[in-house]
Amino acid sequence: MTYTGLSAGQRMKLISWNLLRLHGASAEELARLVLQERPDALFMQEATHDIDRLPGLIGGHYARAPLPGRIHGLAVWTPAPLRRPPLVIPLPAGSIVLRVSQIADLGAFSVANVHLSHGQLLNRRQLRHIAAALPERAAIVGDFNLVGPVLLAGFRDAGPRHATHLMGSVLPLRLDRCLVRGLTCRETSVLDRQKSDHRPIVVNLSVAGRTGERDDA
Repeated sequence: MTYTGLSAGQRMKLISWNLLRLHGASAEELARLVLQERPDALFMQEATHDIDRLPGLIGGHYARAPLPGRIHGLAVWTPAPLRRPPLVIPLPAGSIVLRVSQIADLGAFSVANVHLSHGQLLNRRQLRHIAAALPERAAIVGDFNLVGPVLLAGFRDAGPRHATHLMGSVLPLRLDRCLVRGLTCRETSVLDRQKSDHRPIVVNLSVAGRTGERDDA
């Protein structure tokens, strides 16, 4: 079984979580999260080689894309195999950390997993670069490191609207987001951050209808 198109009314449940490298969420915590939430795909940021143990704990299929020159990177876990290995594309570079995006083909649509740069002009330029590599129906999820509106042409910020990160243990920020194009977001939520400094986000997506249904339901 591999990912194919969605039938009418069928949803896909996605979870995205910045794990916090080294001292953050462990493979065991991720395994418990998957068993509790039963996502169709789990997208991770700041995943280290320790997270490679995840499929050994719960099965499924897993791929990690380290950031160039870093000990951590992006990773995706799915219960069923993807139709092809995730595509990894380089992003416009900042002055310190080189960034990539990991794009997974879920059949009915593709999802770009991101951990964008902190620069507020640079991370928006990175989003435009990612959008150009995505098909008509797509989502972008992850840690955007972005403050304020996104304003990415063709995409809508589907949420969730809750703060997901507490900067300096003082200032709440909504850094973790989901953008959608050609999709309907049915439900969103945030989960407990556990050992990470970010809260996981949950989004339930379906393909927008061709007539009579908008992608902002």
